[in-house]
Amino acid sequence: MTLRNYDGNAIDARAPGELRVVPMSLSAAAAPGRLDPRNAGYVLATLARAAEGSTTGEFAAIVTAPVHKGVINDAGVPFTGHTEFFAQRARRAVVMMLVATGDHGARNGGDLRVALATTHLPLAAVPAAITRASLVRTLRILCDDLIAHFRIAAPRIAVLGLNPHAGEGGHLGREEIDEIAPAIAQLRAAGFDVAGPLPADTAFLPAQLARFDAVLAMYHDQGLPVLKHAGFGHAVNVTLGLPYVRTSVDHGTALDLAGTGVADAGSLVAATRLAMQLAGSGAR
Repeated sequence: MTLRNYDGNAIDARAPGELRVVPMSLSAAAAPGRLDPRNAGYVLATLARAAEGSTTGEFAAIVTAPVHKGVINDAGVPFTGHTEFFAQRARRAVVMMLVATGDHGARNGGDLRVALATTHLPLAAVPAAITRASLVRTLRILCDDLIAHFRIAAPRIAVLGLNPHAGEGGHLGREEIDEIAPAIAQLRAAGFDVAGPLPADTAFLPAQLARFDAVLAMYHDQGLPVLKHAGFGHAVNVTLGLPYVRTSVDHGTALDLAGTGVADAGSLVAATRLAMQLAGSGAR
């Protein structure tokens, strides 16, 4: 692989085996596996450059590698993740969805898609963040992008409950009654194929998954452990609702593997392939 500085010319004019790189300046020398808050600005600058180029159409899509949130916060910059960063810059409501495809997806051989109603929140903050309005917005974005980019003409969405047994009729919590079920009813009245709230402990059974094109989980660790069990290292994180395509890996920084040459690039390859596929869908 030959590395060359990106000069603003069309990427499709590059030679085979050539990778063009936008030069970005570090504040301190980088060492594999070692974090340095002085380089937090560099990390954010690369993300901002990617967002700018994708917004203007200079770039076809963004594929992000893992980022260490803690070191950016240690530098005094509030940062909760890529998804929130791109959403804030684009001034768009977005949805995080992870996709495990083919052999690494659902047991029936199809893709497993899990979207999140909330993302990087402490568990104690999740119930208050789940509202009828936010769920309606999230489900509309999910349905719209499944149609536009995944080419699913009439998406079927399973919506999980927040509480055990989806609240057990209010005995184990009222979020299902007060917020989740009304949101589902509103969307069904508008013609969306949305079902739930379903108990999370049985929603991922193969017979259930076969009925749906995507699952909406209420919080990060409700849905993603199942998906990562099915396809870790080959799954892809997709940000829905942005004015450009953005995909990412399904894992963290693995600092202990940096520079060793043994890290598995499978998820990054899958994220790149899916970004190319989605960018070629012609939507947005």
